[in-house]
Amino acid sequence: MKKVVTQAPAIDKATRIFHFIAEKGGATYTQIYQGLSLPQSSTSALLTSLVANGLLRQNENKYYLGLNFYEFGNKAIEQFNIKDLAIEPLTFLRDKTQLACHLGILDGSSAIYLAKVESPNAIQVKSWLGRKLSLHCSALGKVLLAWLPEQRVDDLFPDENLPPKTPNTITTKTAYKQELIKVKQQGWAFDDAEDFDEVTCLAAPVFDKHGNVIAAISTSGVRFQMPKQRINEFVQYLLVATKMLSNKIK
Repeated sequence: MKKVVTQAPAIDKATRIFHFIAEKGGATYTQIYQGLSLPQSSTSALLTSLVANGLLRQNENKYYLGLNFYEFGNKAIEQFNIKDLAIEPLTFLRDKTQLACHLGILDGSSAIYLAKVESPNAIQVKSWLGRKLSLHCSALGKVLLAWLPEQRVDDLFPDENLPPKTPNTITTKTAYKQELIKVKQQGWAFDDAEDFDEVTCLAAPVFDKHGNVIAAISTSGVRFQMPKQRINEFVQYLLVATKMLSNKIK
């Protein structure tokens, strides 16, 4: 890792030790001070303090990260507000497409809107925060499932037949699975008036640092607002927006 030097050298050293132990999966006192080129005496005192505070644990002659990190990690996730981070990417996408843009996540057997930036157009697709969408006929739903194991799809759709919403809705699980393969290959999904007549939508995934899809961004409008000749253009804007948010999260 990059060596950080601040006006709090003890914290700098402790942070380096945490990264070193995490990378090694545990390390002895000698490995730590030699591997990080730290003074022996101050390193010994620092390790003792970190163990006493639960940030490290000692097993025989090796040091490991303490369980406090697990608790801190859970709290960090609870306090991490992806909705706030999404506003800038959503605004960028809205300004490029002039359409309503949403952030959505998987919520049980539905997709749900967490954040929205309104379209400036007089004609708008009705939506609201907390609105749930069907997974099989929405672009958000397709994206949120495309990177999941096939078994999860089977669990969500135990029957072969899927309920139609419009004449364009995919109505069999077999066809839907093929659609998910296509979505994953191309990196984005299209709802071609499959949920509501004359309403189209594009969506793409947001990844965490481990490559897992944790959310999706979409842009939607009535069909004439998203003409076929502009689909590829809108997709490029969409992918920029999702990359912006993925980078913020990582």
